[in-house]
Amino acid sequence: MLLILGVSAQGTQPCSSNISGKDCLSLNTITTAVPFLMISPDSRAGGMGDAGVAVSPDVNAIHWNPSKLAFVEDEFQFDISYSPWLRNLVNDMNLAYLALYYRLPNKKSTIAGSLRYFSLGSITFTDINGGVIRDFTPKEFSVDVAFAQQFSDVFSGGIAIRYINSNLTGGTSVQGAASKAGQSVAADVSFFYRKKDLQLGEKDGEFSFGFNVSNIGAKMRYTETSETDFIPINLRLGPCLKVDMDEYNSIAFNIDINKLLVPTPPIYGDSLDDDGNREIVSGQDPNVGVATGMFGSFTDAPGQVTKDEDGNITVESGSRTSEEFREVNLAGGFEYWYAKQFAFRGGYFWEHSTKGNRKYFTLGAGLRYNVFAIDLSYLIASSQQSPLANTLRFTLGFHFNSLKAKKKED
Repeated sequence: MLLILGVSAQGTQPCSSNISGKDCLSLNTITTAVPFLMISPDSRAGGMGDAGVAVSPDVNAIHWNPSKLAFVEDEFQFDISYSPWLRNLVNDMNLAYLALYYRLPNKKSTIAGSLRYFSLGSITFTDINGGVIRDFTPKEFSVDVAFAQQFSDVFSGGIAIRYINSNLTGGTSVQGAASKAGQSVAADVSFFYRKKDLQLGEKDGEFSFGFNVSNIGAKMRYTETSETDFIPINLRLGPCLKVDMDEYNSIAFNIDINKLLVPTPPIYGDSLDDDGNREIVSGQDPNVGVATGMFGSFTDAPGQVTKDEDGNITVESGSRTSEEFREVNLAGGFEYWYAKQFAFRGGYFWEHSTKGNRKYFTLGAGLRYNVFAIDLSYLIASSQQSPLANTLRFTLGFHFNSLKAKKKED
């Protein structure tokens, strides 16, 4: 999942996941192929701590929760988003995102599509002697098609089908083996509950809850001889509460809970098994099928393992359960609207120091005028060394139903 391995959080002392006698938390980050699929593509959610599974529906629900599209208000919408990525490290990496939807005439179904394009910037391939082989710009993209359907006035479901292409080497040989672009096909399964017309004291309110399992798909490989890697299958769920303070002012609070549904790296010992592989002393074999990996991801954390002077290996009691909880990251924020035209947003993202250590605040703003919408967000990292610091996202949107309504009024 993690594109960047963060520095240790203050107050903890992560160490390697090898067997150790140290009294410290083991750094055991979960990694997958194509982590760009987990980058928040739009500025609206980017301003709310990268949370969006249950916020009011818009076209970017294709990424966060496709089932929300069943409750969209505009007939047609499309957004274009752009973000320079990791500019503290490189100056030519970026993410672009295009999303659109069309609400069907029955007013209960919506179809949508999106294109995500991630450029990793220019790199130079060299041989073992340092000689230049070629220059290449690695790139990855995904294409989505989504459908959402209302089942009742408060409940909907949605699916998305995704094609993924990851070209990191341009066919350059890697350690004598010809490489190729990694490819996969995946699906999202999602649900959305929304209850309007709540009475919160003297205020009107709205409660919603979202659930999405994304990127359920085949593992990926980059050479014919390499092992296959999981793509970032992810469980995302959470609530949102909106309060209408008066005719012009409203505010919504939301929380996303995320967990990768892929195997956690086990802890290996020094000896080899009968097949010549390193012996697993705690945890489970990560080389399993997609379904096994998904269901096993809730119980496969190896925990804290130590070895005494006599070579006896011990797994600390309760440490496996503790590590499973550390694999959950949290995102949350708020969105304030004035007259449904001006928005201000803020949020926070938290990930445990042994699982990537991404911790940052976000700010965002939005403007709606007739059919046009502009959003931007800014990321403030908790650590000055974070490569995510000062990340900007920009989104330009078009809402065409509002134009039709204006023409009718005229």
